[in-house]
Formats: sequence, structure tokens, C-alpha cells
Amino acid sequence: MKNYILNPSPFVVPTTDGKLIEEHVGAASTSTTAYSLAHMVAPPHWSEPHQTPSFDEITIVVRGRKRFEIDADVVELQAGQALLIKGGARVRYSNPFEEECEYWSICVPAFSPDTVNREDE
Repeated sequence: MKNYILNPSPFVVPTTDGKLIEEHVGAASTSTTAYSLAHMVAPPHWSEPHQTPSFDEITIVVRGRKRFEIDADVVELQAGQALLIKGGARVRYSNPFEEECEYWSICVPAFSPDTVNREDE
């Protein structure tokens, strides 16, 4: 058994909102549940419903800007900045700006639709 996993191409998560999600490491791409790593591109004026994930999430913005509503705070991340949101925080992700936002996210444990806890909006 090898002590590494080479993933030659990411798992592209199907979306209906124009957002690109490419999971390079995680439950869907490499059967890794301890953590996940995904590359994403959010189109201008994109947003998701509020959610209360049970995992920690680190976001690193590569290009553009991304807005986070975290509990009662609003944080805007720019290219080159990183943010850690602890599991249990109520958060809403959006790109209300005119340009795309490209970023990477690391989730610990791995992202799962069962533990993201999205609200109906």
C-alpha cells in the first residue's frame, strides 16, 4: 500500500448557481474524511444560503474579493488574505462584487453535504 494519493484531476461538484467547485482532496475525490481541499471560482453577484457547518474552514483568496457574514460580523477578504471560520459559526458566503472571486478552501474534517447544515432560504 502506498503512503500517498495522487489525484490527477479534481472532482467537479455539480452546481446550479454558476460557481465552480473542484475538490482535489476530500470525501468525493480521494475518500479522505479527515480534511478536504477545494479550488473555487465564484461568479459576480453569487451567494449561498446561511449555514452552520460542523467543520472548520480556512479560505485563501487568490483573485477578487469574497464576503463572509459570520454570526453578527461581516468580513471581506481580498486576494492574498486568509480566514479561519470555526465549526459551529453561522455563516453566509457571497461575492456581491463585479469581478469573479477565485479561492481555495480547506475543511477539517472534510466537507460533507451532511455536515454543512445549509438553511432553506
